[in-house]
Amino acid sequence: MMIMGIDPGTRSTGYGIVRWAEGDAVCVEYGAIRSPGRLSAWECHVRIVDGIAKLIQEYALDAVAVESQFFCKNVRTALRIGEARSVALLPVTRAGVPIFEYAPARVKQSVVGNGNARKEQVQGMVRSLLRIREAITPDDAADALAIALCHAQTNAFKERLQ
Repeated sequence: MMIMGIDPGTRSTGYGIVRWAEGDAVCVEYGAIRSPGRLSAWECHVRIVDGIAKLIQEYALDAVAVESQFFCKNVRTALRIGEARSVALLPVTRAGVPIFEYAPARVKQSVVGNGNARKEQVQGMVRSLLRIREAITPDDAADALAIALCHAQTNAFKERLQ
């Protein structure tokens, strides 16, 4: 199963692609779709759509996972992230790839075993589970890999129940 996790943001949308087979996760690719500060939000959205569409064309994805909710103290920031999330999922929907949503605490619980885990703990476990030696940069990519791992583990659990 090929799973892409997405951590949306206007200036940096992280992605991580994981291959899951028989309980083993392998990192295929990770990175971020970045947009320079000089671009408008709308120009950033086009870059996100094009970047995600390219990844979909390159990999035969079985699923895409994204966080279901986010919390921001700043309303403007929350709106921008919501916009980025929507445009990131547009090419996924067009391609007919199933989308799965997970609460942030669920992602942390799945990867670390603690729904209140710190960012550093999540990144450390992602590196360990995927056997990645170097630091995962940017942080958005590490978060996207965690989301993909959450889906892989959740899906495997559901299959065992059936």
